[in-house]
Amino acid sequence: MIRAATPQDAAAIAAIWNHYIRETTATFLPDEKTEADVRAMIATDVCLVAETGDGIAGFGRYFQFRGGRGYAHTAEHTVLLAQGSAGRGTGRALMAALIAHARAAGKHSLWAGISAENPAAVDFHAALGFEHVARLPEVGFKFGRWIDLILMQKRL
Repeated sequence: MIRAATPQDAAAIAAIWNHYIRETTATFLPDEKTEADVRAMIATDVCLVAETGDGIAGFGRYFQFRGGRGYAHTAEHTVLLAQGSAGRGTGRALMAALIAHARAAGKHSLWAGISAENPAAVDFHAALGFEHVARLPEVGFKFGRWIDLILMQKRL
């Protein structure tokens, strides 16, 4: 079931996010998220969770791409799954719900910033109709190395 995240989901979302922060280059964030960080994000961003009988299997969010009114119709998103949840349609369900919500909210386009070390995420977004727009060389730094960022866009 996909539903809006609540403050009570903060611990589960932080646990999912922190795995990616600690162990992967899927995000370039160096600092782990606290429950307070996640509660603040839930209060400001559109944030959805995929809930199963076993708990929260993943979350997705979108937020304004850049500051200022000129970017009000453009959003960037994040989708992260709990370990063991990939390949079950959870990511696709979260993305479908985020896209539907963004359309209903009057967004014109949705952006993905993807680590070049995550080709599965690039393929996932391409399968959902996102177009490769740019590759920004060496803009991320994590685990002692520079990493390219791939930008993909879906016009809604």
